[in-house]
Amino acid sequence: MSQTPLVLKMGGRLLQDQAALDALLKVCAELKTQYPIVLVHGGGDQVDQWLAKFGFETQKIDGQRVSPAEQMPVITGALDGAVNADMVARATLQGLNPVGLSLAAGGSLEFDINHKLGAVGIAKAGNPLLLTTLLAQGFTPVFSSIGLSAEGQLLNVNADIAAAAICQLVQGQLVLLTDVPGILDANMQLIPTLTAAEAEQLVHDGVIKGGMKVKLDAALETAQALKRNITVAGWQHPDDLLKLMQQEAVGTCIVYTLRS
Repeated sequence: MSQTPLVLKMGGRLLQDQAALDALLKVCAELKTQYPIVLVHGGGDQVDQWLAKFGFETQKIDGQRVSPAEQMPVITGALDGAVNADMVARATLQGLNPVGLSLAAGGSLEFDINHKLGAVGIAKAGNPLLLTTLLAQGFTPVFSSIGLSAEGQLLNVNADIAAAAICQLVQGQLVLLTDVPGILDANMQLIPTLTAAEAEQLVHDGVIKGGMKVKLDAALETAQALKRNITVAGWQHPDDLLKLMQQEAVGTCIVYTLRS
């Protein structure tokens, strides 16, 4: 691959807003003329709805879903089935030539298990061959956030963590899309740039917590691993992606800092 791949994480309300999703995928099609694109999606709202239909309760710890083994057929059906199929359908309409995949496809990622959360995977980069082959042939991989243990157990993986691992696998540029404009301060104002030290203080002060802390941790780890900045931005203005790729400031830039 001559160009650095762009890895986009999608989730939240975006996946339930078809007009917004179509608008974002249309921008992705425009970006794909310059960069290989990889899409990684969650789908927490859809999972909540499916679990409720089957009589399960939803529990989260520190922003991550508790996923007992008995819930995994439902969680997998929602994420790797319904949501992924819908993402592939919408991406097809925009000419993105998508391929729906789980995180374990081709050994792309490998997983430890976070037993505190049940059947939850901690993702790390695995074998890049499938992904690089698909990108080289002009396909757009669309990953659900379902992984697989070494023993063959299906695992639920936080989509931000999954996207960070995929980005490290392909040495790409990571954009984590969220329901808010970026990372917000105590006054709910956008923080344009954030260093690891500043982020640590905001976490200590309780400003960043739950799901946003998971997102921040994934961004910080990827920034260090790839030695490049990571973006956390809202999905409500798809053209912001075009600005970002033209080096304009969008959302919150997680700044890579050289560790002493």
